[in-house]
Amino acid sequence: MNQYLTAAKAIEPKLVQFMQDLIRIKSLSSEEGKVAKRIAAEMKKLKYDEVTIDPQGNVIGRIGKGKKVIAIDGHIDTVDVGDLSAWKTDPFDPVIKKGVMYGRGCSDMKGGVASAVYAGALLKKTSFAKHGTLYVTATVQEEDCDGLCWQYIAREDKIRPDVVVITEPTSLRIYRGHRGRMELEIETTGISCHGSAPERGVNAIYKMGPIIADIEKLNENLKPRKPLGKGTVTISHIRSRSPSLCAVADGCVIHLDRRLTIGETEAVVVKQLKSLPSVKKAKAKVRVLNYDTPSYTGLVYPTKKYYPTWSAPESSNEVKVAVKAYQEAFGANPEVGHWTFSTNGVATAGMEGIPTVGFGPGHEHFAHAPNECVEIEHLVKATAFYASYATEFAGG
Repeated sequence: MNQYLTAAKAIEPKLVQFMQDLIRIKSLSSEEGKVAKRIAAEMKKLKYDEVTIDPQGNVIGRIGKGKKVIAIDGHIDTVDVGDLSAWKTDPFDPVIKKGVMYGRGCSDMKGGVASAVYAGALLKKTSFAKHGTLYVTATVQEEDCDGLCWQYIAREDKIRPDVVVITEPTSLRIYRGHRGRMELEIETTGISCHGSAPERGVNAIYKMGPIIADIEKLNENLKPRKPLGKGTVTISHIRSRSPSLCAVADGCVIHLDRRLTIGETEAVVVKQLKSLPSVKKAKAKVRVLNYDTPSYTGLVYPTKKYYPTWSAPESSNEVKVAVKAYQEAFGANPEVGHWTFSTNGVATAGMEGIPTVGFGPGHEHFAHAPNECVEIEHLVKATAFYASYATEFAGG
């Protein structure tokens, strides 16, 4: 058995206890302060060489000062629980049944964070520090604005690793990219008048009708592109404006969730929407939205809601190292694929051009779902993989 897998099995009780502590702390986006402190305390207990919480609130633990720099990243915010009656257990009281832990954040993605923290503990007992530098980053605000944390870490903290391992759930597969996304609005305007005589005005909602139909057709006509498949567009919200409910609407806005495949950039998408006949006829406005919500520390770091697509070739060094690390850790060949959803890789790879690869405990389909869970075996194996990857990448 691989040394790291053996070592990870040996520390399983401590890893599980730490994971349960994280699940017990509710940590919605911009409310991660308590869980950040808990993670920083664990890193210090495990004798990381340096532990800091940056001005945005990201926890950054460092081990070693070697030439090759590896970052293992996981976000510490979660979505809320939704309909509590749909849960079979208390989402913030993590129970273990038949080797599976249940609770909000188990797969998405406190499991990846816990395993990464304990991978650092395994590396502390080796000669890794002579060859490499490991940053374990427990990052904030991903659920609301994926990648914002790494925009800050790369540009303000000035940390630019040679590779980033994203610990989002992959069912213990190696993932090498995913579609990007954008958030946009389309607005139509009209002329308000009394609702008793609508012919005197121009109803902005009616002007939006043909645009809605064209958006639906656009989604059907978007073409798949290898290796990420088809981009998509859907209307996720609609609102109107009028002086009263007894008046014709003089404004209407739809919110678009646009998923981006290979070659679909911000410019391409905006031009595509502005070119729709219904948008032209209505003289509608198309705009890309911005994100400027303060982090739990109060810091505001504005960004555009454009999150680029990324995909690493299977022949890339970061993917080849992942395959070898998996083989070394588990004595088997891994499955390699892509995420369906989006991750902090939109910033590390998509914006900053930092080689990025993914591997995480848990399963993507449990993200944001009731009865979220993760196998304890996954936590142990992910811990072993992260240590194996860092060692392999650093050449140790």
